[in-house]
Amino acid sequence: MRYLGLDLGTRTLGISISDITGTIASAYKTIHFKEDDYDSLIPELKEIINEYNIGKIILGFPKNMNNTVGDRGLTTLAFKEKLEENLNLEVIMQDERLSTVEATHYMVEADLSRKKRKKKIDSLAANIILQTYLDKMKGR
Repeated sequence: MRYLGLDLGTRTLGISISDITGTIASAYKTIHFKEDDYDSLIPELKEIINEYNIGKIILGFPKNMNNTVGDRGLTTLAFKEKLEENLNLEVIMQDERLSTVEATHYMVEADLSRKKRKKKIDSLAANIILQTYLDKMKGR
């Protein structure tokens, strides 16, 4: 089964997809949308899900460092419900604390320019979210 990893922002959605065995996540793309227009994401997500035969969605859950849920977390929970209603797939919430920091660190280490980092940060964060989930499921 393939998994779809999502990192939801206010104007971007980072996307990653696992291999068929559910072992390795790969950054796929970033969708840009008008601020808070989450409904506009559903048609493109449907296409990706159908094209890659996705069986489950892993959505990054932005919790505060003290484990509480803030405004972004509440928005993400509402998006989870929207996904489940429109896509008929299970959506698993994966703690994403520091995933963007980790993604930035990887790109700085790879000596990517600030401009290139900005283009890739969301899909790489989605990749980290999905890979963290896959590793947890495989007991790694």
